[in-house]
Amino acid sequence: MSFFSDFGGLAIGFLGSGICAGVCCAGSAKGTGIAGEAGTGLLSEDPSQFAKVMILQVLPGTQGLYGFVVWFLAILWMGVLDGSAVGMDVATGLQFACACIPMAIGGGISAPAQGRVAAGSVNLLAKRPNDWFKGVMLCAIVEFYAILSLLASFIMLSRI
Repeated sequence: MSFFSDFGGLAIGFLGSGICAGVCCAGSAKGTGIAGEAGTGLLSEDPSQFAKVMILQVLPGTQGLYGFVVWFLAILWMGVLDGSAVGMDVATGLQFACACIPMAIGGGISAPAQGRVAAGSVNLLAKRPNDWFKGVMLCAIVEFYAILSLLASFIMLSRI
């Protein structure tokens, strides 16, 4: 047995799942940063809006959580946690890596987009405090597509 046949599939599975977690977390960091920058402007004028601003800032962070969930399910179902992953063939490793792609792309793109919507919602909160939940609902529309990405990766992972 060669090193590649013993560990190549596992390495490819690690690569795909690791990229998924990393891209989703990086996207969430960008999105929450965008929303947070907008929120600090409002809070400098009206600190009483902290709870609402924090909700708007947290929303783009969910994609990082989704990416972590996909990563965890991938390593769990690859057999990393129970030690059965050694000897995984390359084809199976590619299946795991490919199953992580929907979440990686969906989370990496939707988190910054949601951060921009959340920043706009902070502006709405500043001008019309009673309408802030409308901004939350606008953020939820972007969230829906992140959830679809999570679902696609979950279904693909569950069929390997």
